[in-house]
Amino acid sequence: MTVLDILLWGVLPYVVVAVVVTGTLWRYRYDRFGWTTRSSELYESRLLRIGSPLFHFGLLVVVIGHVIGLLVPQSWTDAVGLSQEAYHLQALVLGALAGVCTLAGIAILIYRRRTTGPVFAATTRNDKMMYLVLVAAIVAGLATTLLGATGGEEHDYRLTVSPWFRSLFVLQPDVAAMSEAGLAYHVHVLIAFALFALWPFTRLVHAFTAPLGYLFRPYVVYRSRAGGPATRAPRRGWGVDAPPPGRR
Repeated sequence: MTVLDILLWGVLPYVVVAVVVTGTLWRYRYDRFGWTTRSSELYESRLLRIGSPLFHFGLLVVVIGHVIGLLVPQSWTDAVGLSQEAYHLQALVLGALAGVCTLAGIAILIYRRRTTGPVFAATTRNDKMMYLVLVAAIVAGLATTLLGATGGEEHDYRLTVSPWFRSLFVLQPDVAAMSEAGLAYHVHVLIAFALFALWPFTRLVHAFTAPLGYLFRPYVVYRSRAGGPATRAPRRGWGVDAPPPGRR
């Protein structure tokens, strides 16, 4: 374990958390009107209807897989009778499926953004950087999924990355465990750090928004001017309240 390991796996995670928290608060305080995905559905919807659900479905499965893989200790799965071979098999199948869906979805969205004139014109440098880091994180995640599915101890993240990740929550980072992980996992985690550090300052910040206000807002009352007991028939010609031009 070196000084670099301590900085990368013992200090950097908390720096990233601080950037995410303070950056999100700053964005909410000073750029509330920019807290949006800047929807471009009006310019093009066909590719968006394919790429967006594909990307978000894959991303949801990716998040669930990370939660299970990083937060559930190996002793728990052993206790319920799930063998290492079965665990790695389901991780390979679900992880590969989610990764392919996410990568295909983001590829369609990038193609749409590049080939649709108005959408490309609204693309900022910030967006381009975000897409670059996001694609790198997805590709690195697919690589680590394939390596982890081999089952070899040198690629078993449940013995290295997972204990290190859980140790961060108790403020006692297991730097030694993370330093023993393979290079692919190091690269994947560092790219993830970069993505999270950029998150509050890009359109990805919309992921922190939930339309909870819709659950508590009052009903919207609609009134119809069609026939009914409280409705008078429309008059022909000029109405009483609307004199003709020149007599106002």
